[in-house]
Amino acid sequence: MNLRSGIIAAGNWIVDHVKVIDSWPPQDALATILSQSLGNGGSPYNILKNLARLGATFPLEAIGLVGKDADGSAIRADCQAHGIATAQLRSIEGWATSYTDVMTDQVTGRRTFFHQRGANALLGPEHFDFHSTRARFFHLGYILLLDALDAPDGIGRPRAGEVLEAARSAGLRTSLDCVSENSDRFQTVVRPVLPLVDLFFANDFEAEKITGITLGRGQTLDRNAVEAAARQLIRLGVGEWVLIHFPEAICACSAAGEILWQPSVRMPESEIKGTAGAGDAFAAGVLLGVHEDWPMARCLELGVCAAAASLMHPACSESLRPLAECLALGRGFGYR
Repeated sequence: MNLRSGIIAAGNWIVDHVKVIDSWPPQDALATILSQSLGNGGSPYNILKNLARLGATFPLEAIGLVGKDADGSAIRADCQAHGIATAQLRSIEGWATSYTDVMTDQVTGRRTFFHQRGANALLGPEHFDFHSTRARFFHLGYILLLDALDAPDGIGRPRAGEVLEAARSAGLRTSLDCVSENSDRFQTVVRPVLPLVDLFFANDFEAEKITGITLGRGQTLDRNAVEAAARQLIRLGVGEWVLIHFPEAICACSAAGEILWQPSVRMPESEIKGTAGAGDAFAAGVLLGVHEDWPMARCLELGVCAAAASLMHPACSESLRPLAECLALGRGFGYR
């Protein structure tokens, strides 16, 4: 019997300054800000808060760095309000809490990010203690946006590998997410740690960058190419499941070669207020289901329904709701 319970998540702790604009302007032109709000941002913050709002009944724990400032205090208060333990969420003197200006186009729902790395840049292996937790899963994100963990160790592997290895040695299963950086660092930072990852989340852009396989977009999406990319990620070392997500659907591939497809919810355009955080909402839904030993098909359904719920507010987690209400969105609006 597995006595471990809970999810401990680490990585980028960010305050999002979300601004809805009338349209995306060309260089040197003006756009009008229609509304603005503050919200949570970053993989661990989003996922843990989403899990709380979905109604997870298991422990939620945070690892990360924030500044000794108003944004850092706001993160701590928000965690407390959502039952997220913060013993390993440390405050660093002289560094600002990381923040992102999220510019959301009201017409398309697409968003653009202007990011200040802040204290997240210092997060290193020395800030992780897996012996004091009884969590079942460890989630890390976003690799490629964590300077100290992206840096190479003595053998040329990213130091994130030390953290994932330590988590596994302590008895935790691991999951990983990366950021959509337009660079070639996927080969040197992401690929080397995949053998230490049990569940790997990637969007279509990231999957292309890692595998070199062109997937297409929208009507040109090549399902065979998506499946080939998922299988390639398994061959690169992912231990249990690869989950490739894009606006239309999810493709999941197991280490045994099983392929599952789950279409996304057919959300009416009038319900979509922003797409920030949809990928993290999907990951939260999947992780909740996997933690509870659900079949992966059921995990994927909750994942896409949680992602659909997140679209109903410009911020990442404000429109997340208990899992039964999220699932009702899929059954009410249908799937693509």
